[in-house]
Amino acid sequence: MRSRGAGLLLGAVADALLGDPRRGHPVAGFGRCAAALERRLYVDRRDAGVAYTAVLVGGAVGLGVAAEAVGRRRPVLGTALTAVATWAVLGGSSLAGHGDALARELGATGGEAEAPPTPRESTRIGARVGTSRRVQAGSRGVDLDAARARLPSLCGRDPDLLDAAGMARAGTESMAENTSDAVVAPLIWGAVAGIPGLLGYRAVNTLDAMVGYRSPRYERFGWASARLDDVANLLPARVAALLFAGLAPAVGGSPRAAVTTWLRDASAHPSPNAGPVEAAAAGALGVGLGGRTVYAHGVEERPRLGSGPPPAPDDLRRAAHLSRLVGAASAVLAVGVAAARSR
Repeated sequence: MRSRGAGLLLGAVADALLGDPRRGHPVAGFGRCAAALERRLYVDRRDAGVAYTAVLVGGAVGLGVAAEAVGRRRPVLGTALTAVATWAVLGGSSLAGHGDALARELGATGGEAEAPPTPRESTRIGARVGTSRRVQAGSRGVDLDAARARLPSLCGRDPDLLDAAGMARAGTESMAENTSDAVVAPLIWGAVAGIPGLLGYRAVNTLDAMVGYRSPRYERFGWASARLDDVANLLPARVAALLFAGLAPAVGGSPRAAVTTWLRDASAHPSPNAGPVEAAAAGALGVGLGGRTVYAHGVEERPRLGSGPPPAPDDLRRAAHLSRLVGAASAVLAVGVAAARSR
């Protein structure tokens, strides 16, 4: 169990320093296997989707159990296997990197070293200030083609249907939700269940991203994957929301505003887990999220989260910085949980 905490920490550091593997990413390989199995098993019924999910998630967990058993007999090897598994399933570095790059392509000023607005400035942001910032953005270097090419790396929305403001909002919402899904949740599952938790959670979340849509093709077949992902993220999403709130001052925000927005607005969101995270992030950043959301499978009208103006490119840059901080805090928390369980 002690090797678990060390492995989680090493894996988190590897993700921060190295990012995703450039070739042969294990999650991409899992996705190809899942797509191949879908072609063989797909039937427009829930039971077919249950079998599909069980085979793939069960296989991932089984592989994790085998690796955990090997590592239990050899603690150094166990640390190494946990570190590799953690690095493979985390996506925090690439997520924040894409967020920063998208913000620059949309015209954000400065970088992470630029001082964020003070809490007083953040809470006093209004429509007039928001409009002013957007006018100023128009005079900066904006590359909408590059931004549209990058957006699919962050979310599943159709970039051709979005203007700069729409991409800034999509990027900010995705930074919040994916920080929970790709960083906080796998670390928590790794702390609690070791390598089986890491691999099993990543399998569940990947399947949700592939088939967990409310579209004609996947409404029934993807039901099991979507519901399992909801259950797997119930606790991690709320931990992520607390971390977003607690770290709000680092981006000029208010923990109180983040918690207030979470408690007031999250329940209106159609997702039981994206709602708390996105609402807390909106409050922390002092922006308003939600509205018309266009996916490949259709259009959704999302409820408003937060009482500030829509996010500008500079807000997206702040969201990327906050994502990194939440990722670091969740790694420390995971190591602490693993250490406590080893006593």
